[in-house]
Amino acid sequence: MGKALIATGLLIAGIGVLMTAGLPLGRLPGDLAFRRGTATVYIPLATCVVLSVVLTLVLAWIRR
Repeated sequence: MGKALIATGLLIAGIGVLMTAGLPLGRLPGDLAFRRGTATVYIPLATCVVLSVVLTLVLAWIRR
């Protein structure tokens, strides 16, 4: 449990560093945004795929 918490914290911190450095996480090609009047609907398809792959790799690495 301790390793998982440390890895999760490091992953969140790493994502924060990348976003601060200018990585457009959340605005990737493939993310959909619909605007009509004052309403905006945002569907982050590409971001979800990238995060899923990264989390899968990290969790597979932790389980070894």
